[in-house]
Amino acid sequence: MKLPFALKIASIILVFFALIAGFLVDVPRLDILNETIRNLFFHVTSWFAMVFLFIASFGYSIHYLNTGNAKSDLLAKIFVQTGMVFGVAGLSTGMLWAQYTWGSYWVPDPKLNGAAVALLAYLAYVVLRNSMTDELARAKVSAVYNIFAFVMMVIFIFILPRMTSSLHPGNGGNPAFSSYDLDNSMRIVFYPATIGWILLGLWISELKYRIETLHKKDEEFSNASPIHLDGD
Repeated sequence: MKLPFALKIASIILVFFALIAGFLVDVPRLDILNETIRNLFFHVTSWFAMVFLFIASFGYSIHYLNTGNAKSDLLAKIFVQTGMVFGVAGLSTGMLWAQYTWGSYWVPDPKLNGAAVALLAYLAYVVLRNSMTDELARAKVSAVYNIFAFVMMVIFIFILPRMTSSLHPGNGGNPAFSSYDLDNSMRIVFYPATIGWILLGLWISELKYRIETLHKKDEEFSNASPIHLDGD
């Protein structure tokens, strides 16, 4: 995989724009949230990037099961690892936000609990891969489990919180931000930030893929039988 150079530049510009404008742009003065609503530019966008990367990993796992292409297995693994980085960022910023708005870093909210379960499911994916030494068996089992983990993520983050009482906007009967952010001032930063984080995730994944590929080639070269010249 190779991200076009123009998209890499766009990623840098959009991320820096989000970091700077996120603290400078005017935001709605909402009850309870107040200035903490700026966390929307970092918390929610991290989740968007995580979900995008997990979708990519899900697709590559299906492609591996259909074709047996080792490259697809490697990309599925890398997208899970990168997605977990953004997932941890989203969970951490969410906990910080909860402390200022709900009075505690962790509350019994289905969205928070669902996010934790989803990340644990993907952590189990990483542990599962590291526990197996046979490459073919590891790739097949990991691909099947990755599909299972993706389904769990969708259920625990997007479905269950909407069916139960939740403190999160857009869940459990609560209005989403877009329904009461009437001046739309946050959209100017939110959408570019989302695109920037996603592109950054793809860029990180590309770098990790290139590193893993080089390591594999180095291992193959090291394990190759030495050439002996006549007379040696």
